[in-house]
Amino acid sequence: MNLPQNLFTRAIAAGKKQIGLWVTLSSNFTAEVVAPSGYDWVLIDMEHSPNDLNSVIGQLQVFASTGTTAIVRPDWNDTVQVKRLLDSGAPGLLFPMIQNVEEAQKAVAATRYPTHGVRGVSGSTRANKFGRIKDYFAKVEQETTVILQLETQSAVSMAEEIGTQDGVSGVFFGPADIAADMGLLGKPMDDAVWDLILPAARALMAKGVPVGTLVLDTEFAAKLLNEGFTFVACGSDASILAKGSDALLAQVKGGLE
Repeated sequence: MNLPQNLFTRAIAAGKKQIGLWVTLSSNFTAEVVAPSGYDWVLIDMEHSPNDLNSVIGQLQVFASTGTTAIVRPDWNDTVQVKRLLDSGAPGLLFPMIQNVEEAQKAVAATRYPTHGVRGVSGSTRANKFGRIKDYFAKVEQETTVILQLETQSAVSMAEEIGTQDGVSGVFFGPADIAADMGLLGKPMDDAVWDLILPAARALMAKGVPVGTLVLDTEFAAKLLNEGFTFVACGSDASILAKGSDALLAQVKGGLE
């Protein structure tokens, strides 16, 4: 048995547009609702949702039978948590709040076995089919997606240095936190936020570094993909449910006499 290819890693490296969805409701049942939609990738979030290791595994099991790659965001750049997520079979990770080159290198090292990194070794995990994948140790580094999230003005100013570190698959801009850092809390779509992000994103693109983000405006998501962003999430399961629920109630109330 051989390690399967990570379609998402290959797609973003080739510059193929990848449309994603944030998955935050922390339920494998909810994951089954969205999985057949056919998104290229989803982000299973542990930073701003009540996910734990068991709930993440349940959702990974759902998406494993689809063509959707499930990337997991740990709640911090924590070496121990990264080890546990990778052993659990996460095909890729999105590291939050990367501030500098040293933190970028720490994130990459957590995903690599010695002598290239510091990931602890276990011979029997969900990731290697409990010892059945014989080329796991030889190939896992090239198959694991490592995305670094920039969320402050300072981090954005260092985007090129961070994004070109060995082992980095792509850079993700977090407009909500960047807006907050700029004194624009709650205004991730403000022109000033994107006036900061876009030049940094273009500089990364020029270096061949895949760039991504999350925006809840579908037209803007498509615009970013058309302008060179490689992987863009265009919504979240929670926001879809909230907006759909509100709209349904409003429609019925609007029809009352």
